[in-house]
Amino acid sequence: QVQLVESGGGLVQAGDSLRLSCAASGRTSSTYYVAWFRQAPGKEREFVAALRWSGSWTNYADSVKGRFTISGDNARNTVYLQMNSLKPEDTAVYCCAASPDAVFRRTPLGYRNWGQGTQVTVSS
Repeated sequence: QVQLVESGGGLVQAGDSLRLSCAASGRTSSTYYVAWFRQAPGKEREFVAALRWSGSWTNYADSVKGRFTISGDNARNTVYLQMNSLKPEDTAVYCCAASPDAVFRRTPLGYRNWGQGTQVTVSS
């Protein structure tokens, strides 16, 4: 089992930046991918970005490509999501999730372990 705890959310203005952190503990050796998802009120959970726990492979949703950067620090068992040029439509609860599967998926069903989420609010 892998436990995930997010932090770093907050209230910012459009154009500002935030960095989210996802601290992992437990059986992190079983993790293949770590991803960030977000869910806005009244909307379905959507994929934001993912990385392979070992290695430099990353993947992004088109809506955040060029603005968000996902990175990992294996020594600290932490994954980061650097969010720049934030827009009001980025407002959501952001959750990190871990998958033990070698097959990459953008769907939430592909991820076994989830954090509790952190709120990001971007005002216009």
